[in-house]
Amino acid sequence: MSADSSVGLPARREASEPSRAERKAQLEARIEQQRIDILVEASRYREASRPIDDGWQTLMRFKAPLFALGGVLLLKSARHPNSLLRMAKRLAAGGLLLRRARRLLR
Repeated sequence: MSADSSVGLPARREASEPSRAERKAQLEARIEQQRIDILVEASRYREASRPIDDGWQTLMRFKAPLFALGGVLLLKSARHPNSLLRMAKRLAAGGLLLRRARRLLR
């Protein structure tokens, strides 16, 4: 075998390729930027969902009374189904009337 044979020698790198340390630094910078982006988006998500979370917490605060009220309404509807239907219709009509009034007053 001759001394100038390239068998077993690593291939030479082109001058335009970054070194391993440069490539590692670029990847670490990219990962750090992605982490920052995730933190910013998580914060935006928490801010956007805060009203929903607050409403859910309010609902959970009144969970036991709501269950009790539902049980009472269920018993009442079992004994007198027409009166509960009449009340539900009135509540629905009142809610629709309030919503329409809000739209008109804007």
